[in-house]
Formats: sequence, C-alpha cells, structure tokens
Amino acid sequence: MSDFLGISASLTGRRWVGPGAEVDRMAEAMEQVTALPRPLCQVLARRGVPPEEAAAFLEPKLGTLLPDPRSLRDMEKAAARFLAAVKKRQRIAVFADYDVDGGTSAALLIDWLRQMGREATLYIPDRIDEGYGPNVPAMQELGRRHDLIVCVDCGTLSHEPVAAAGCDVVILDHHLGGETLPDCVACVNPNRQDEDGALAHLCAAAVVFLMLVEANRQMRDEGAKGPDLMAMLDLVALGTVADVAPLIGVNRALVRQGLKVMARRDRVGLAALADVAKMNAMPNSYHLGFLLGPRVNAGGRIGKADIGARLLATTDPHEAAALAERLDQLNRERREIENRVRDVAMEQAEERGLDAPLVWAAGEGWHPGVVGIVASRLKEATNRPAVVIGLDGGEGKGSGRSIAGVDLGASVQKLAAEGLLIKGGGHKMAAGLTVARDQLEPAMARLAELLAKQGAGEAGPADLRVDALLMPGAATVELVQQLEQAGPYGQGAPAPRFAFPDVKISFAKRVGESHLKIGFGDGMGARLDAICFGAFDGPLGPALEGHNGRRFHLAGKIEINDWGGRQSVQMRLDDAAPASEG
Repeated sequence: MSDFLGISASLTGRRWVGPGAEVDRMAEAMEQVTALPRPLCQVLARRGVPPEEAAAFLEPKLGTLLPDPRSLRDMEKAAARFLAAVKKRQRIAVFADYDVDGGTSAALLIDWLRQMGREATLYIPDRIDEGYGPNVPAMQELGRRHDLIVCVDCGTLSHEPVAAAGCDVVILDHHLGGETLPDCVACVNPNRQDEDGALAHLCAAAVVFLMLVEANRQMRDEGAKGPDLMAMLDLVALGTVADVAPLIGVNRALVRQGLKVMARRDRVGLAALADVAKMNAMPNSYHLGFLLGPRVNAGGRIGKADIGARLLATTDPHEAAALAERLDQLNRERREIENRVRDVAMEQAEERGLDAPLVWAAGEGWHPGVVGIVASRLKEATNRPAVVIGLDGGEGKGSGRSIAGVDLGASVQKLAAEGLLIKGGGHKMAAGLTVARDQLEPAMARLAELLAKQGAGEAGPADLRVDALLMPGAATVELVQQLEQAGPYGQGAPAPRFAFPDVKISFAKRVGESHLKIGFGDGMGARLDAICFGAFDGPLGPALEGHNGRRFHLAGKIEINDWGGRQSVQMRLDDAAPASEG
C-alpha cells in the first residue's frame, strides 16, 4: 500500500494511508450510478457499500435492521417472567453496572415499568466497596425484599451471587460468557458461548431494548398495548456509543434514530445534562461519547454509583437539574484525578518499554474509577493493549483497553481460569480484573504472552487513514450534511478524514493551555478554519504555530460550526506534514 501524498512520516511520526485502487474504482462507479458527491462515494466505498445499496445505507431503517429478539436464547423466557412480575404486581429490583451502559439499561426498564404504572428498586454497586457485578450480600438483601431481580450489563459470570439471591433472577448482559451459566430463569446475552455471535456487537442497553420489544410483542399477542419503545431510543443510543460498541448493522440504526429522539429533549435528565455540558448543536455521536457519556459515568467513577442512572430515569426537572450539576462537578474532579494518574502511568509504561505486546502500569491508591480512562489514554498513545491497576492492600483492581484485532476480554478470562487473577472478564475491546499484589508481575507477563499470540506489539504508530483529497473550496456545509447521512460515526465506523494538500497557513493562535486554532487556504481565495485539540501536547502545535510561511498538507475531519446563528465548516485537525517533503 503506497503512502498517501508520499507521507511516510508526518509531524506526529505517522504514515498516511489512503484508499486502494479498488476502493477508488468502486467510488468512481458509485458516483456515476448515484450522482452522489465524490467524497461521499469514497466514504461509502471504503465501508464496502455497493452502489446499488447506497440509498438504503444512507437511510437505515430500524424496521429492516432490527433483529428478531427471539433469535437470542432465553429471550422469550426473560420477557415472559418480566411481564408476569408486572401483571402480578410483584416486587422488581434492577441490579445494574455502574457505567453508562448499565445506567441506560436500568433507566430503560424503570421508564418502561413507570409507564405501566409499576416501580422498581434500582441497585448499583459501589465501584470501590463492591466492585463490578452482583455480589452475595447485595443479592441476598435484594432477594429478601423482591420477587424478581433483573441484572443488566452484568451477571453472566456471577454464579454464586445469583444462587444466593433466593428469588427469580433474569440476566440481560453482553459480556463474555463462561462455559456454564448461572442458575437463573433466563440469561440473555449475545456473547454466551452457545450463541452464534451474529449479535455480539450489541451493548447491554440494546439487549434490554430487544427484551422490551419482545415484552411488547407478548402483550400485543394478548390484546394489550405496551409503552412507546421508539421514544426510548435516546437511552439506547447513549449506551451504545458510550460503551464503544461498533456502529455497524442495527447499532447504526439504533444510534441514528436515538439521536433524533434526543434532539426533541423530551427526557428531562438528558436535557439537563446537555445544558450543563453546554451542548448547543444537534446531538451527534461525538456529543454522546465525549460530553454526555463521561458525565453520566462520573458518578460511578468517583461519586455515588447510582447518580447517572437516577438522572436518566427521573421525570422531575428540578431533580434532573440538581443531579446534572452534581455529575458535571464530579466529572471535573475525575479529570483532575485522571491527569495525575495518567502522568505517572505513562512514566512507568515508558520505563517498561512502549513496544511490548502489553503496556501496563500499577500504582498505590490509584482511584479505581479512573484506571479505565487512563488505560484508554495509554492505548491511544502507544497503539498497544493497555492495563492500568490501582493497588490497595494485598490486591489490585484494574481495567484494560484493547486495539482492533486483539480480544482482550478472552485473554483476561483465560488468565482468571489459569488462577493468575482473582477474577476477570469483559469483551474484546475492554476488560476488568482483580489481581493479588504478589501475582501482579507474573499475571502481566502471562497476559502479554497471550496478547502477543494475537499479534499485539507488532504494529508501529497507528497509520493515519485518509479517505480522500479535498480542496478548501469543496468543504461546504452541504457536503458535511451529506457526509452525515453515512453516519453516525464512531467505533467500527470512523468519521471520514480528508487531506487538504499544499495549503498555506494564514494565522495560528494558541487556545487555552494546549489547543491550536489555525486558518488556511489554497491560494485561490478559498479558506477554512481548523482546531487541533491537544496540539501543544505533541509536535503539531509548535510546528504549525511557527510555520514561517511554509506550506503543509493537513489531515482531519470536517464538521459544521454553529456560531452566532451562522453555519460554517471547520476542520478538526488530526495531523500535518510539510508540503515540501511530501
């Protein structure tokens, strides 16, 4: 594969890689058949969409893409038991994980039940005191006071806690299953060992949504009507994006429709959260992943675990405003803690070597609520799977993040089965673990060995994927709107990145501590503004600020900037290379 624009080492040391000849041919054919703009055809061709399917891809229909809930094992039993509890006015508890996927899953059930005139007890374990998933004391206590416990985004590996409940348990989860399942009424999980994996990309909120689809269907068969599920897709969209589920297939349709629902601002909790996050544009997947998601997560990370789920489920605007404000404050505190841990973790990782199959760090008293985010930062900086562990007493609790093509969850699960971890599990891209302090070094060495067998450690700095060339004059608001039709973009469906060749920087200004704003043009009158976040954390900021009239190739994503009621196109700059060396 040849270097795009001849760039084998950009200012950030990356090779730019463009589409191959086959993608170019497919894009050209699509342009002729569909009359869609060439940049959009490039994006569709890169996604493998044939010309005859372009129209359907640009307008994904949930009715076409939504799988039959009954294609998942135990689904009918789960919905039937849930409905029986509703009809008999039995006491229902919802046991949820403390992250966004758990919170949105719980809020879906609470919202549905409330519309049916029923209430449920919400229980979310404390990350530090109880750890991930059901535990024996909590399940025993809930079991004493309830007839049915629904575990969401957790429970598939919780044999002992489920057995201790002493009442009926239904599990709606998506984490990797073991060889045996807990003894429960139903365990619905697309990542059970006996599933075919066709729906393995669903997050827990999507699994819960499918269970509610099935519940509504069973009610319809009996001549009754259930709540409006389409109005709940804002929660499914938030859970899907925040849990970094790939935006392919039905996930793409769920998020696309969910964003439309969110734009109506009917859910008071999400509206309040959007306000504290200063979201003043139509919601998109970036907002879900980087503005709303981290705030919902902040309660589970460093505050009271149930604040996020309570916010998503409330119908009281005053309570929503207070909870949103609290989450915003906790998110600011989380960022400060994260920055401190990240600096030390990166130093440690550098000492061990950043070219190993696994990058890891462990520290005394590191807050369990931020180790996952710091692992993400290490992964992004090194293009390696990363694990970060907080040590406390004789144990360490950690979190890991993986790269494409390397299944971290399966390796962590194998490590637990081998006895090197106290417990561990997760999915392909993320995992959690608990390790004895005296087993830390051998456990990490063995994990590195398992990941190396999957090819981790072979990649250099991540290549920068470029979809097409674009001139500043062609980057119009209309083009951005057309490109958004191929979205939403995110995990598994990256936003298109364009290279603007041989441009001249007209101004460069530092913004805040580490960001850079520039204006650039092609010398023919057309110009664009660009923002580069964190530019001064690396080589981009100094090089572009001190451009001295040199010309550059710039690469990044284009977006609409709403300012003062006027729309313009802005580039989110990812990388640059001197044009003279291109």
